[in-house]
Parts: sequence; C-alpha cells; structure tokens
Amino acid sequence: MARRTFLTQLAGLPFLALGLKAEESKKSLKIMMKSAWGPDDPTRAAFPFAHGLALAEAGHEVQIFLLAEATSLMRKSMVNAILPVGWPPLSETLDKVVAKHIPIFA
Repeated sequence: MARRTFLTQLAGLPFLALGLKAEESKKSLKIMMKSAWGPDDPTRAAFPFAHGLALAEAGHEVQIFLLAEATSLMRKSMVNAILPVGWPPLSETLDKVVAKHIPIFA
C-alpha cells in the first residue's frame, strides 16, 4: 500500500513542474497606445487612457502617445469636458494614469 502511494506521488511530480513553468512564463509586455482622437469623439478620445490603465494594472509597461487633435486632451479644461459614453470621466481616468506614472507623449 505504501509503495502504491509513493509511486502515485512520484508520477505526479512532472505535472507539478509544468505548473510552475506556466506561472514563470508570464512576461510583461511593452505597449504603446497611440491615438489621434480628440474632443469631437469623447468616447474614442478616452480609449488610450482607459486601456492603457487596464494594461498597466495587469503588469505591463505602457506609454501613451497622442498626436493631432488628441494633443488638446492635455489641457485641464478639455479633460474636464470629456465624458465618454459607458466609461468614467476622463478626469478620473487621467488621475489614475498619473498615479501609475504612465508616460504620456503629446
């Protein structure tokens, strides 16, 4: 009986090692979010900030790159005016992005 128990434990060791390798293989990615959407479409304008924040919270290294009309989103008055549909206000999201130290290039 003890022999069988030992052999079943011994047979399970390779599977235990596979489980450890799966956890170790998770890599953090370097992601750049690019956007040119400005205040004319507030929902799309908020996407790089909301998605970048979610990816940063998942452990990835994120940068946000704004161009064209999206550069106007760096003004405090503009940020307060952006209310995307189905998402939190951009001012809340931007505060969290700043707290996470996510670089924003405009």
